[in-house]
This record gives sequence, C-alpha cells and structure tokens, in this order.
Amino acid sequence: MFQKMLLLFITGVSVTTFGIAGCTAQQQDSAAEVQPPILTAQTEAPTTTTQPQERPGDVPYVPTPQPVVDAMLQVAKVGKNDVLYDLGSGDGRIVVTAAQKYGTRGVGIDINPERIQEANANAQRAGVTDRVEFRQQDLFKTDLSEATVITLYLLPEVNLRLRPEILKLKPGTRIVSHAFDMGDWKPQQTLQVDGKTIYYWVVPKEIPANLR
Repeated sequence: MFQKMLLLFITGVSVTTFGIAGCTAQQQDSAAEVQPPILTAQTEAPTTTTQPQERPGDVPYVPTPQPVVDAMLQVAKVGKNDVLYDLGSGDGRIVVTAAQKYGTRGVGIDINPERIQEANANAQRAGVTDRVEFRQQDLFKTDLSEATVITLYLLPEVNLRLRPEILKLKPGTRIVSHAFDMGDWKPQQTLQVDGKTIYYWVVPKEIPANLR
C-alpha cells in the first residue's frame, strides 16, 4: 500500500513539473513573438548625395592652416551679408569658419566626394549647416555669379584658368588666394602669415587691357 502511494506521489510530481516547464516554454515563446523587430536602418549613417568622382582633381588635397584661414577671412573683411565661395573646399574649414565667426553664408566646391562628406560632417559638428552648403562639382563648371568673396588654395596654372571667369564677376568681388598669385593681375595686398603667403584682389570696374 505504501509503495503504491509513493508511486502515485512521484508520478504527480513529474506531471506537475512537466506542466510547469511546458508553461514556461510557452510563455517564453509568447514573449518572443511580441518583441518588436530590431530596425537596423535606424543605426545606419544617413545617405549622402555625393556621386562618383567624374575626373581627377586639379590639385592635391592639402588643408589650409587655421591661422591662414583666419587671415584670409580678415583681409577680405567677410561679413554676414557676404556669400563666400571656396573653390577646392576640402574639409570645409574656410566656409565653416566664416559661418561660425562672421555669420557668412558659404558654398564649398570640391570634385572629391570624400571631401564633401568630410566637410558636411564638420559643418554639422560646428552647428552651421543652416549657413553653408557643399557641392560636388567641377570648379570650372561652377556658376560663381552669386559670390561676393572667393577663396582659393589651388595651383598657379589653375588660378590662371579661372582668372577670366573671375574677372567677369561683379566689380567689388573680393578674391583671396593662399600661396599662389594670378600672373600679371597684381594683388592689392600681399600678406605673410606663419611663413605662408596670402594674395588679395578686388574685381575692378574696368578690366586692364593686359588681363582681357
């Protein structure tokens, strides 16, 4: 009799244990079913509007030192009413600095998509995306007519190719170049900053005969 009762007790415990285990598994399955899916797209970087680079760049990428950037903007007397175009804008530091320090609206032009992405990231970190934009363009195909200030850090031959278009701009448009001049278009000012040369011109009302 005792053995029979013991057998029934053991069987009951086993059934109960099985039932609990089964219920727990069902609860886990049910919980798993109601968990929202992980949206991996939420953690991905925003898509960019850059395109494959259409041709090799005209100059190697060498950033302008920040003291030179500051001096270029000072000599041009940039302000909040200016529109600054930086040709070969690289990481965007000239345009970003002008927006931060002077409230200037700026446009950076660069043919390299990596530089455009870097410049946009720098503008976002600086909190000036409402004042600046960066365009992946060939600088020889860029409409410069909106510019009141143009900054350059290119090469002598590139400056000379750009010179005819620059001289077509509104009289009074200010041009600042780091390191390289524009041939026989003599600058109005030449500065030395930390061993670097800065050239400054203003587009004249009457173009000299030797520059036509």
